[in-house]
Amino acid sequence: MVRQAAKVSFQEASEDLRDLLDLHISPTHVYRLSERIGREWAAERDKGVQAFEQAELACDYAEAPQVAAVMLDGGRVQTRTPDSGRGVTEAAWQESKVACCLSLASSVCARDPQPEPPAKYLDPPRVARLATALKSRVRPASGEAVADAKKVPRRKKKKKRSRRLRKLVRTVVATMANSETFGWQMATEVQRRGLDRAGRKACVCDGQKYNWTLFEMHLLAWGFIGILDFLHLLVYLYGAAQASHRQDAAAAWRQYEQWLRWAWSGQVDQLLAGLRSAARKLGVPAAEAGEDDPRTIVAEALRYVRNNKTRMDYPEYRRQGLPISSAPVESVIKQLNRRVKGSEKFWLEGGAEALLQLRAAYLSEDGRAERYWSRPRPYARAAGVGRLRPVATPQ
Repeated sequence: MVRQAAKVSFQEASEDLRDLLDLHISPTHVYRLSERIGREWAAERDKGVQAFEQAELACDYAEAPQVAAVMLDGGRVQTRTPDSGRGVTEAAWQESKVACCLSLASSVCARDPQPEPPAKYLDPPRVARLATALKSRVRPASGEAVADAKKVPRRKKKKKRSRRLRKLVRTVVATMANSETFGWQMATEVQRRGLDRAGRKACVCDGQKYNWTLFEMHLLAWGFIGILDFLHLLVYLYGAAQASHRQDAAAAWRQYEQWLRWAWSGQVDQLLAGLRSAARKLGVPAAEAGEDDPRTIVAEALRYVRNNKTRMDYPEYRRQGLPISSAPVESVIKQLNRRVKGSEKFWLEGGAEALLQLRAAYLSEDGRAERYWSRPRPYARAAGVGRLRPVATPQ
């Protein structure tokens, strides 16, 4: 029941149990049981954090992985005020914080194993769709640019090469807590899995400041290398190129491709010079300029690259067999959001936290959910006393 409630709504879980198992449990009862188990799992997590803070946390793995990666990102959850009676009061969107912790296998190369960007990053329609999918604040300046891009024929797909970077085990940390608390939860998971002892290790994130604050606080001392997610960088460059050449789609694409190649090859100084030149041509954004103003878009791209220039040595990262994309955590965010995010879903924070623990446990690939159910756990009444009284016999 808990596994199903972690995947679909309580109503759907109740119907699935009825139709597949002939087990009749009301949606409200499913919710109460799921929240209770989620709170138990959150308490287990918090015990681990406490042990980590006291330097008493035991590592579950005797052998360190070859390569480790930690990827941080945030989802969206709509909450409501508790103790306000029936209905929704003071609904507000809040961010859930998520860490994807990976053990990987890869090899070190003498030189950059992929000096040329992947074909998908040089395909106008695919790049346009990628920019939209990531919901970047930077969008093509006009519909004409996208329309022209779609007329470009797709490149023929090449045969897939053997993967240089292979995922071994993924585990997930998710919470509604603040950044500081989340940082300790993430660090606890890293040490519990022995990722801190990996020979090569990376932290791959987008450019949000709090991501890199957590990196410097918890991962830098363990020797993790900070890497700016290449996909988010690509979208910034694409948007800035479109904004720089609003009336000329061909020129915009040429500009994007030049900037992309500089970024891919680690030529950050040339990329910064190109963005500065584009910013000068457009001028400084006015105080009242909106997010869609071309001057704002290019200025934001320049700021993004300037703030993250020390995390953009992509040829060296590829040579070391480290990931340069945070796609794994993006995938996890989608699966979490599918359960807890919705225009008609309004969570109490405690309920959202409990469901995140359930979903994260079943998304983790280390068998933690199965281990939890296999060991004895404290008994607690599943329903109120009144709900279990015998049904009165009709007179």
